[in-house]
Amino acid sequence: MNEGFGPQKVFEIFGMPITNTVTVTWFIMAIIIGVSYLATKNLKKRASGAQIVTELIVTAINDLTEQTMGKKLKAFSPYIGTLLIFLGIANIAGLFGVRPPTADVNTTISLAIVTFVMIHFFGMKYNGLSYLKGFAEPFVLLLPLNIMGELATPISLGFRLFGNIVGGMIIMNLLYGALANFTPALIGIPFLQAGIPVAFHIYFDLFSGVLQSFIFAMLTMVFISIAVD
Repeated sequence: MNEGFGPQKVFEIFGMPITNTVTVTWFIMAIIIGVSYLATKNLKKRASGAQIVTELIVTAINDLTEQTMGKKLKAFSPYIGTLLIFLGIANIAGLFGVRPPTADVNTTISLAIVTFVMIHFFGMKYNGLSYLKGFAEPFVLLLPLNIMGELATPISLGFRLFGNIVGGMIIMNLLYGALANFTPALIGIPFLQAGIPVAFHIYFDLFSGVLQSFIFAMLTMVFISIAVD
């Protein structure tokens, strides 16, 4: 990948390179932890202000989880909510002039592996050995193909998210480069760079970013539900 699109080293800790992917991820984590603490440190029976917004968000996430996974798996809502919020912020990070962590395949594949582990852990927890027997159905000769199909899940999940985010980054960089060369040739002032990219940012960074976070969370819920059922 071109150096301009790949993760860049920011500094080192004990000889270990820390990239902008890691630093932006830390910053997003700090935001989520800080906002969560401030929003919940003075909870009252009669909600007002930030508590109302917090309760609306929590209720919406609980409802989404229950509708998708069923009441018996509603306990997954804290994880799904955290996943949605983290991915939502990470995917739109480009709007704030930083490189989205999800434009790094290491981030997306790591999240996909977490989903993969949860799928099979809870599949075995709820169904026992009968879950493992399912890999040999409808007959044992299909066992290798069924295993390969399961191993493809984290790859497809991770690369789908990565491809959409990094694709938007590349298109925006190409657009800025084209406008930088085109407008000075006309009047000598790159005025188009201040207006035209806005619509593209709304789609690639905001709309597509939020949509991809929702899709990743929905697929996580669906895969876990299928394994448990």
